Amino acid sequence: MPAIVSPFDDAGELDLDAHRHNVSLLAERGVEGFVIGGSNGESPYLEPGERAHLARATREVAPDAFVLVGIVAESLRSAMELIAEVSDTDADAVLVTTPTTLVRHQPAMVERYYEDVATSSPLPVFLYSVPRVTAYDLALDSATRLAEHPNVVGIKDSSGDLDRARALVATSLTVFVGSSAIAWPAVAAGAHGAITASANYAPELAATVVALALTGEETPLQAVLTAVSAAVERHGVGAVKYAATRAGLRCGSPRRPLESPDDKTTALIDAALDEASRALGEAARSAH
Repeated sequence: MPAIVSPFDDAGELDLDAHRHNVSLLAERGVEGFVIGGSNGESPYLEPGERAHLARATREVAPDAFVLVGIVAESLRSAMELIAEVSDTDADAVLVTTPTTLVRHQPAMVERYYEDVATSSPLPVFLYSVPRVTAYDLALDSATRLAEHPNVVGIKDSSGDLDRARALVATSLTVFVGSSAIAWPAVAAGAHGAITASANYAPELAATVVALALTGEETPLQAVLTAVSAAVERHGVGAVKYAATRAGLRCGSPRRPLESPDDKTTALIDAALDEASRALGEAARSAH
């Protein structure tokens, strides 16, 4: 599933027409699920009500898709307010990021936060550990215990640590990895799938890697996905939006303080995308 970008117009307002276009385009390319308001959806910068608008628009365009809505909050009260916003949008579940500001070194408090959220949430809860953004990794023993909660159904782990992904697979959680670099080995080891930025700008490539992993068939395309995702994502959300625009999505600029990439960076991204497209085309021709 793509951690789909949130499009904004020139005035910085949410552009729902652009979002509908993006969902439709990705659905035509085989995408069957969407993460709304994830890290690459600029979740911390979304304003009250915008998650609900995005979720409803997604469901309008892709009525059968799995819709997972990102929740970023530093307190239980704030988390429940955000979940209440999307509880009547026909979303399937919420993806709840670890709180960190005042509890970074208090794993027991983080675990209790998730317990409280899951107990109160009307929607199923996916845990979300994204240390590149939060500088905090949800403890494996916490994730294992939280898996016993009846309303905690899964986890997105963006650590990029394959051993950690394998350990999570051993729990009862539905595991998605958030790193394109380990998509094939993690899914081949039993992860349910991948939720990535790359599925915005290279959806066919990401989907092919995951599909081959589900069959156990090794593929050089994992190295291609690793290379293009590194070339794009090292430059942040603005670069993901630029790359997604290259793929036909309508993205607009990120909200400040995020910035769009400069000309030197876009040239590097263009080269990486062209190489990935070439490699995918060669693989498709070889398969036939």
